[in-house]
Amino acid sequence: MPKRPINISEEDRHLFQQAIGAVRPIKQRVAPVAKPRPAPEPLQSLLDEARVSSELIDSAIDPAQIEVGEELSYLKDGHSPQLLRKLKRGQFSVADEIDLHQMTAAVARSAIAQFLAECKREGRLCVKIIHGKGLRSRNEGPVLKRLVDSLLRRRADVLAYASAKANDGGTGAVIVLLKRG
Repeated sequence: MPKRPINISEEDRHLFQQAIGAVRPIKQRVAPVAKPRPAPEPLQSLLDEARVSSELIDSAIDPAQIEVGEELSYLKDGHSPQLLRKLKRGQFSVADEIDLHQMTAAVARSAIAQFLAECKREGRLCVKIIHGKGLRSRNEGPVLKRLVDSLLRRRADVLAYASAKANDGGTGAVIVLLKRG
């Protein structure tokens, strides 16, 4: 539907010009037309993709051995499977925790030994060890996670352990039950 022209009286036109004052026309400038830019090439992404196959072949770990998201669990021989089930369900109160992030394997080994000894001495028998998921461990895989798993299995004072529930760290932490005295 076409717009109808608006009829403005001479008196209104004169009032408008008085209200705005003197005006000067603007010289119209035309912006130069830019050349279209070429489409970006994801060079780093292409290089990363090209390196994947060689990294898989040269990998120091077997991905089938332990995955980043793999849950850990252990029950010492001679104990009821119900104990491990309760631990996995979060039915024990965690009395203390240690965070191993940013530690080397040697420092973490020592820290775990000291932490567990102190917890036993003070009667804190359910503890959490935060080892992380190993997302920044590159080819070595989750170093601290494997270390924790290995150390805890060999300790006589560990009854059971299991990966924490998702809201407590998930596969980046384990809840450990220690033997009394």
